[in-house]
Amino acid sequence: MNEVIIIYAVTLLLAWPLGKYIAGVFKGGTGTGGTIFLPLETGLYRLFGVDPSQPMSWQGYGKALLKLHLVLVLIVFGLLMAQGALFLNPDGIDGMSWDLALHTAVSFLTNTNQQHYSGQAQLSYLAHTFGIVTLQVVTPAAGMAALISIVRTLLSRSDKKPQTSSDGTISVGNFYEDITRAIVRVMLPVATVIALILASQGVPNTYEGAQTATPLDQTAGMAVQNIPIGPVAPMVAIKQVGTNGGGWYGPNSSVPLENPTPLSNFVETVSIVLIPAALVFALGFLTGRRRLALVVMGVMVLMSVSLTSVAIWSENQPNAAFAGLTVEGANLEGKEVRFGATATALWGSWTTQTSNGSVNGMHDSFNPIGGMIPMVDMFINVTFGGIGVGLIGYLLFLLLAAFLGSLMIGRAPEIAGKTLEAREMKLVCIALLIQPLLILGFSAITVAFPALTGNSNPGFHGISQVIYEYTSAFANNGSGFEGLGDDTVWWNVTCAVNLALGRFIPILAPLAIAASLAAKRSAPEGRGSLGIDTATFGLMTLAVIVMFTLLSFMPVLILGPIAETLALMS
Repeated sequence: MNEVIIIYAVTLLLAWPLGKYIAGVFKGGTGTGGTIFLPLETGLYRLFGVDPSQPMSWQGYGKALLKLHLVLVLIVFGLLMAQGALFLNPDGIDGMSWDLALHTAVSFLTNTNQQHYSGQAQLSYLAHTFGIVTLQVVTPAAGMAALISIVRTLLSRSDKKPQTSSDGTISVGNFYEDITRAIVRVMLPVATVIALILASQGVPNTYEGAQTATPLDQTAGMAVQNIPIGPVAPMVAIKQVGTNGGGWYGPNSSVPLENPTPLSNFVETVSIVLIPAALVFALGFLTGRRRLALVVMGVMVLMSVSLTSVAIWSENQPNAAFAGLTVEGANLEGKEVRFGATATALWGSWTTQTSNGSVNGMHDSFNPIGGMIPMVDMFINVTFGGIGVGLIGYLLFLLLAAFLGSLMIGRAPEIAGKTLEAREMKLVCIALLIQPLLILGFSAITVAFPALTGNSNPGFHGISQVIYEYTSAFANNGSGFEGLGDDTVWWNVTCAVNLALGRFIPILAPLAIAASLAAKRSAPEGRGSLGIDTATFGLMTLAVIVMFTLLSFMPVLILGPIAETLALMS
């Protein structure tokens, strides 16, 4: 348990200065690091023909975000299908089928990295480094840019006059400037440091082809073994710090070549939450609302510790398959013995509290309650969450809590001196309710037609496998209960729909809300105003999150992991 406390402490201690740095990067003007990075950024603006000084309305900002993603998905989709005929393919890997290429491109485009393939066997070096890794850098930066735009528009101090765009509407910033700064000044420097640490621990970093080794066990039934390698360290670094999660190897960070030592496991675990936590602190530095940032962090840490504690407890219980044995220990099925049950459960909980989705053990082998926690983490999806989008999701619940809290005390609904009206609340409802609609709808159809399901368990755990896959897609997480046969046209296409809608609607709706509120006249905040930066309001927001999650998903939890637990107990 000491290792868990140390990892929490180190992560939060590193997140504070990183959050201050991130806030400085987006403060305006040249920003923190401008002396070093501005010449490179200026060159990129000229290369792509964009004007970073042009204020954008929320519609313009959203269109720029969508256009960039459309171009990227088309390029990567074509690359995945044609990789067999292209260069940097020393192992002669063929192109993907159209449905697998579609799912993979959309998965990495949405910062999800849900993999219906095994990376070392089905992707060339070109597809990995210039397709997948490019998306792993750009997509978390896009989420960060969207968050910065929403925060400075929604929560800027009322004494600051909002900027207007060229058409006279409220400006939310410039997408090209925001995403460029996020990539050049945040994502790449942090990922470079992590990559160097991992390479020093023995993670491969080469463009050589697969290596041939002779097994020491002569009874293994093979004379030689081909071991795929490649530029693994940089990909693992960005997959961790970018809440991406898609690994070079199919079994992800449970493979010693991705995660060889206790230090690499420590660094990769911290990296999962580092930037999402830093963005919460950046919220306070960027808007001047530091008390609000501390309240948000307090709620997130409380949810994280509570859920992680249950996961660790569950995985330190015996596996039901060994019931009745003289000596019973922790559940080590699907786990690396070198990590043990506690470190694996911590990783499993953290990777689903963010939109990371990487694993150092198999979630499908967790005890039923231990497997339920990652599902609950993804249902909530705002316990740190993905880079940018996690805090955006929290702000949606904050708006809902402000609306309900105002009505409970007999006041007109408002936040930060701005009235909350029907338009804003309709957008909040759309962004929140689309989650259970898509997850439960697609799950019901899939379970109703066994030919589509492809699960390895016909009972309660089979239901959990289906729910988990669609939840992981919508939450832009990417982890899975890997007993599921998901490389089919049905799974690839329906998950791609979940991936896209689960990414862009929860970004665009809050962007519209922020612009709508910023355009309203602000009433001075006084003693009668609803304080969103108090512990009481933090608990109110927590209660809204919990109630929304339980009302939406408690029935499927009963049908899946809870029923499985009761069946094993009986």
